[in-house]
Amino acid sequence: MPFPSEVYFSNAVNRLLQEETSYDKEELKILHEKNLGMLNPEQKNVYDSIIQNVYNKVGGVFFVYKSGECGKTFMWHTLYCRLRSEGKIVLPVASYGIAAVLLSGGRTAHSRFHIPLKLDQDSTAGIRHGTDIAELIQQTDLIIWDEAPMQHRHAFESVDRSLRDIMSDVDKRRAKKPFGSITVVFGGDYRQILPVIPKTSRAEVVGSTLNKSKILEFCQVFLLKQNMRLHAGNTEMENKVIADFSKWQLLVGDGKVENFSPDADTGEMLIKISDQYVIHTMQNPIESLFEITYPDFLRNMSSHSYLRSRAILTPTNVVVDDINNSILEKIPGTLHTYLSQDSIDDVGDEDNEFISAFPVEYLNSLNMPYVP
Repeated sequence: MPFPSEVYFSNAVNRLLQEETSYDKEELKILHEKNLGMLNPEQKNVYDSIIQNVYNKVGGVFFVYKSGECGKTFMWHTLYCRLRSEGKIVLPVASYGIAAVLLSGGRTAHSRFHIPLKLDQDSTAGIRHGTDIAELIQQTDLIIWDEAPMQHRHAFESVDRSLRDIMSDVDKRRAKKPFGSITVVFGGDYRQILPVIPKTSRAEVVGSTLNKSKILEFCQVFLLKQNMRLHAGNTEMENKVIADFSKWQLLVGDGKVENFSPDADTGEMLIKISDQYVIHTMQNPIESLFEITYPDFLRNMSSHSYLRSRAILTPTNVVVDDINNSILEKIPGTLHTYLSQDSIDDVGDEDNEFISAFPVEYLNSLNMPYVP
């Protein structure tokens, strides 16, 4: 294999800066021209406002509020294709890993900005002067922060303090501007998951969101409403079904759906789900759900397109296990079960009664989170 150039071994080279400036500018320019013509008027308005703000170098904070399927990720892609094709630096981050994977060069916000795991109202991000990440931020033109409503407001405020400090080396006046006068765009939907705070009240969860932060005072808010899935070459009937379901979901999220009333015992709000969204069965509900979602399963179980085009979503892992076990029973062939826990390591003396307290049958029943 060819030996790397000596420049890569030099301590003077900022590898973070190299990563963010090594994109194929011609390829990005072609992608941008293609995507730009596909933006709808709502997306184009957001795109123009952000691009103008970046070019004027005045800094600014934007919040793009949207419901699902409004083409938010596509708009992010168009933005950083434009700026990166011109040699500008864009840092796309997200509040969790799956969303970050969807962004080109994306990272989680904690990884990119070194946000502490334990946060309070006085926390700062772990970015020090003179480091590679500090130099990268000083040359950054745009930060895109996806799925912002899931993040605790202290995370945004800690990054704000650190960026003001870092950018004060460039211009002392930047220390008084939000995020050190770097253009920052937040995106997300408050109807989805808010910050997860174990064993706390609803009021504290709501109080931890971005809209309770002082940063929101500087935000220019845009609202995306147009569902892009209605323009994906579907039939008129398919578009109507998607539109009706999307409208019903938004009404549920806003608490405006019909038959919306509090439960007499718990006080929780209850809704009546329309019959068209319910599978009525008196037999095995999992079996009925599976048959409707995966019709003619045995004939199509080896088809990638068949499996990619459908899925069953559940609120808990217990239901996932039930569905997986039901499907495994239908697949022809011999079923092998591999038990994850058979013994306890480091139990001390052989006469210790600790071993007998945890028999093999109990250890076999353990189902660790994130481990299939």
